Amino acid sequence: MNYDINLLVHKLADVHSLSLEEYEALITDCNPESSRLLRELAVKTRRAIFGNDVYIRGLIEISNICRNDCLYCGIRRSNSNCERYRLTPDEILACADEGYGLGFRTFVLQGGEDSYFNDDVLGGIVRSIKSNHPDCAVTLSMGERSFGSYRYLRECGADRYLLRHETADPEHYSRLHPSEMSYSNRMKCLHNLRELGYQVGCGFMVGSPFQTVRNLSEDLKFIETFKPEMCGIGPFIPHKDTPFRDYPSGTLEMTCKLLSIIRLIHPPVLLPSTTALGTIDPLGREKGIMSGANVVMPNLSPVSVRKKYELYDNKICTGEESAQCRECLSNRMRKIGYEIVTGRGDFSAVRENSR
Repeated sequence: MNYDINLLVHKLADVHSLSLEEYEALITDCNPESSRLLRELAVKTRRAIFGNDVYIRGLIEISNICRNDCLYCGIRRSNSNCERYRLTPDEILACADEGYGLGFRTFVLQGGEDSYFNDDVLGGIVRSIKSNHPDCAVTLSMGERSFGSYRYLRECGADRYLLRHETADPEHYSRLHPSEMSYSNRMKCLHNLRELGYQVGCGFMVGSPFQTVRNLSEDLKFIETFKPEMCGIGPFIPHKDTPFRDYPSGTLEMTCKLLSIIRLIHPPVLLPSTTALGTIDPLGREKGIMSGANVVMPNLSPVSVRKKYELYDNKICTGEESAQCRECLSNRMRKIGYEIVTGRGDFSAVRENSR
């Protein structure tokens, strides 16, 4: 079936939903004129809710030790070339203290699935951050855990949880992960987080190995139905020490197109312009913001470990990527007409403003 792509873009902006076949057409048949329209409507939609505000999150990469062996990831268990590290609780709290002084009001603790960070240890860190900085939000991105673990961490004060679904197709999931990991458990975790009252983030890699346009359409349909509070997407970038070392990277163009589509699917979503975008293009994060994104996540991790948390090759980890250079990032955002804001940016407040 032939679709009028401009009409599809307007339909998505109006009703925030398309069929799988319509999503496929929007992904594959978007000409330059339609792409410009898509971007313009995404930015208009985002500005109606957020104005020109861009939220910052202080990212603390707490460990690159991981029990999993995901085929695409540079910190996978089998990578013997990875120089492992683990921040101590005191080091993590020091990063948060420094970030608070720099104006950050959300901290994102991200790491591999490291057994050291059991409920007692991770819960204690969350409690300490919330005690020291009660006006701040704490986001965790620590992989798959049990319902009881998620519940305990929520009771300790965790506000948000980021867990990329990676793909909404079980077969595709199995081609990206070892056999001991399952699509069904990933989805179960996401629904458990929602049930426990977290603000939940999902997401996927753009251009991952074996990904089809149908897969991307299914990802978009999942986002449409799950309605995550946050959604993190970025281009796949291969790592030299993984089985996918020779696969091509995802593209800036497709990633930005999908950012615009996601903004129109779920207008109040908190949508990062990722470090991966900045890695494949020097102005990648700006281009992501100009496509409908509204979050950036500078790095609060100690400089000595930033290069070690290498999920993909050539990750940027100095300059404007560092939280200490927040003013540099602010200036870059101002150049394209946006302002960095330091508030928590809670989804509930945003949702009220979007009604």
